[in-house]
Amino acid sequence: MEQQKNESRLGTMPVGRLMLGMSLPMMLSFFIQALYNIVDSIFVAQISENALTAVTLAFPMQQAVHAISVGIGVGVSASVPRALGQKDARKAARYAGTAVVIDFLAMLLFAVLGMTAAHAVYAAQTDVSEIVDMGTTYLSICWIVCAGDFYGQIFEKLLISTGRSTMAMAAQAAGAVFNIVFDPLLIFGVGPFPKMGVAGAAIATVLGQVLGAVIALILNIRFNASLHVVRSDLRLRIAEVKDIFAVGIPSMITIGLGSATTFFINQILLSYSTTAAAVYGIWMKLQNFSFMPIFGMNNGIVPILSYNHACGKLDRVKRTIRLSVTAIAVYTGILFLVLELIPGAILYLFNASDNMFSIGMTALRTCILSLPLGGTCIILTTTMQALRHSRYTLIVNILRQFVYIVSCFALLSFLTHSLKVVWIAVPAAEALSLVTAAVFERRMWRDLFGHPEQQTA
Repeated sequence: MEQQKNESRLGTMPVGRLMLGMSLPMMLSFFIQALYNIVDSIFVAQISENALTAVTLAFPMQQAVHAISVGIGVGVSASVPRALGQKDARKAARYAGTAVVIDFLAMLLFAVLGMTAAHAVYAAQTDVSEIVDMGTTYLSICWIVCAGDFYGQIFEKLLISTGRSTMAMAAQAAGAVFNIVFDPLLIFGVGPFPKMGVAGAAIATVLGQVLGAVIALILNIRFNASLHVVRSDLRLRIAEVKDIFAVGIPSMITIGLGSATTFFINQILLSYSTTAAAVYGIWMKLQNFSFMPIFGMNNGIVPILSYNHACGKLDRVKRTIRLSVTAIAVYTGILFLVLELIPGAILYLFNASDNMFSIGMTALRTCILSLPLGGTCIILTTTMQALRHSRYTLIVNILRQFVYIVSCFALLSFLTHSLKVVWIAVPAAEALSLVTAAVFERRMWRDLFGHPEQQTA
């Protein structure tokens, strides 16, 4: 009865109210997660600029883990409700079991990399020994203890995909609060806690992720009656693996290419100074903070789109897309206006030196221009992904996350050799990406509905 109730909710509740109920908890949860990510860097910046640079250079390597975990989670969040929409509860359970095994194998891979490759990653980027030593310590911990990231994503997505977004929010928020509380305690050695510096920041991060994963698992076991996973479901099945990756790969590429992009852009900026790379790290944290509510909405609308598309309820699909695009356009527009007024205050939070402040004011004011463009592009690619047009999402993500942005940075740097001009690459790349996404969105609407003139883009 509970399973039927949740399925009925996805297919019958008014779309606006359903989106609010499904998305708002995850938007708040992702906002909290983004808050502790940026707070982590603020605390680290109090140690030294080199410490901030070390954590900044670790970011693309951490994102490699996150790319795979999110991709698998998104694949599950689309596959499970699709199976439930087709009244096949056993298939839904097999998707969940398969994802658990995939996560285990990926976790082992990164644990090995954390023990063997972290130092080489830093030595390849800089010869500043303090940055290399602190960065190696930080990245090793994040890679070796990555179980919380992997399993937190999948257990939270299983809650979301069966209509329990509030529970997923509670699990993720618990991990975030743990990190925010223990960051200063372990970094600076408050009270009985040892002073651990960047190692303390890494430990607080991974333990927060583990706590969130454990809570999400308990909530699934106790309250998620829509899924009944048994031991025989915990195995790799080719059909389920293909379905999960068919939906999840675009998300993996979105985040994974972002990781590669950050690495290459760091190399361009390091040719100017390590401070320029640190400023870019601040922008990446700010961008991540700004986009996290959008990712939360994505998690809320994917099950709605997937379920109603499987049931043939195309009017509900259309309305979900229209409302989500409108909401994100309004949100990012307001965010742009607010952040353009306070770039100096943001830099002061990161203990900016005079040199960092000089570079950062120009960088942040320029990069903030990209937020409305990027936010709208993200929501369009998510709708294509949920409605089984992942190939379009894949193309746009490759262009947006790597080709456009790296090309713009490299070209502007080569032509001008001016750090102030180079920052224009960020909004320029987002503008190109949005135009590309709008073209593919139009094609998807024609494929699905036969009326491209009714598109929302």
